[in-house]
Amino acid sequence: MLDIKLIRKNPDFVKERLSKRDPVYGKMIDEVLDVDEERRSLIREIEDLKAEKNRLSKQIGQLFREGKREEAEKIKEQVHGKNKKIEILEKELKSVEDRFERLMLTIPNIPHETVPVGEDEEDNVEIRKWGEPRQFDFEPLPHWEIGEKLGILDFERGAKLSGSRFTVMYREAARLERALINFMLDVHAKEHGYTEVWTPVLVKPEILTGTGQLPKFEEDLYRVCDEDLYLLPTAEVSLTNLHAGEILSEEKLPVYYTAYTPCFRREAGSHGKDVRGILRQHQFDKVELVKIVKPEESYNELEKLVKEAEKILQLLEIPYRVVELCTGDLGFSAAKTYDIEVWIPSQNRYREISSCSNTEDFQARRAKIRYRDKDGKIHFVHTLNGSGLAVGRTLLAIMENYQKADGSFDIPDVLKDYM
Repeated sequence: MLDIKLIRKNPDFVKERLSKRDPVYGKMIDEVLDVDEERRSLIREIEDLKAEKNRLSKQIGQLFREGKREEAEKIKEQVHGKNKKIEILEKELKSVEDRFERLMLTIPNIPHETVPVGEDEEDNVEIRKWGEPRQFDFEPLPHWEIGEKLGILDFERGAKLSGSRFTVMYREAARLERALINFMLDVHAKEHGYTEVWTPVLVKPEILTGTGQLPKFEEDLYRVCDEDLYLLPTAEVSLTNLHAGEILSEEKLPVYYTAYTPCFRREAGSHGKDVRGILRQHQFDKVELVKIVKPEESYNELEKLVKEAEKILQLLEIPYRVVELCTGDLGFSAAKTYDIEVWIPSQNRYREISSCSNTEDFQARRAKIRYRDKDGKIHFVHTLNGSGLAVGRTLLAIMENYQKADGSFDIPDVLKDYM
């Protein structure tokens, strides 16, 4: 959530920066300012009425003590009228505040000044590449053909059990999925200093509001019908909200968390995209990285976060590239994002396997995560998140990059003990 004080003080700056995402947000900022002024005007009127009511109430007591009952009764009628007026205005204020809150929750984060301006993924900027794509002396197969021929990926039974975009894994694929999870968690906990966490995969709506999935992206979430709970779309949600509503001590920062969770997404709007294989599933495994840091450290921490996610692919010896997202491709909560894209031989292109973002204080304001500095002053933290990595996409990248002419595939050396 944006700082309303910033919007009031410098609306032109906010509109100019948000217009880099989409011009529609300029009109939304104007609407926010109108509703905010209506809200503040009602608050002032209610406070004035309450002050006047208190003044009159004191007069009533004095008049009764002086025996001036008739005058006191007249003033009591005035107080009664003011109470009714206050009641009406407070109902009106509740409606206006609800509207104000809804508006504020649907406005995205302001892109950092260094984010390249562009409309979509075609305008993203390549930062660096690592590794050389393998030159095959045979026609490389897509992972779904490799998996079906080896009998380790079963899309038909996945659909029988749960519908489209669900998969059953057997033997080596199931073991490789488990090995990758343990490998990633070990690297991030032992080498990068993250605290491993296990969290529930069902969360309350206010938890999803805290990180920005609600209310804007409800159509992409799975909701439990009989309870007000949602399945996690990413462990970013639970890890970031571990400290929702808390004031941390400065000495506790930075906080690094990593967790494995299954993730659930309806993939609304993705009909017809990546329908083959396990690139885009309704249920998938992911190891997530979350950082909670002081504001002045957040952009250095973002660069470190990207390198920590890259380390996994380097150890697996799979080629990838890092791209910086342009304003039009930036996620709702992000101020700046780098995507890590892994090389997929069958597609002859790089595909996203991790997205690493600095949300600055956007999520912290929504989730009310703050810290107290050494002078006792309270500030909002900055939160960062990134995949370290998407497990299923890493699995398919191994199958394709390590495939052999006979239709089998090798396991990276670093994983052999885990298998």
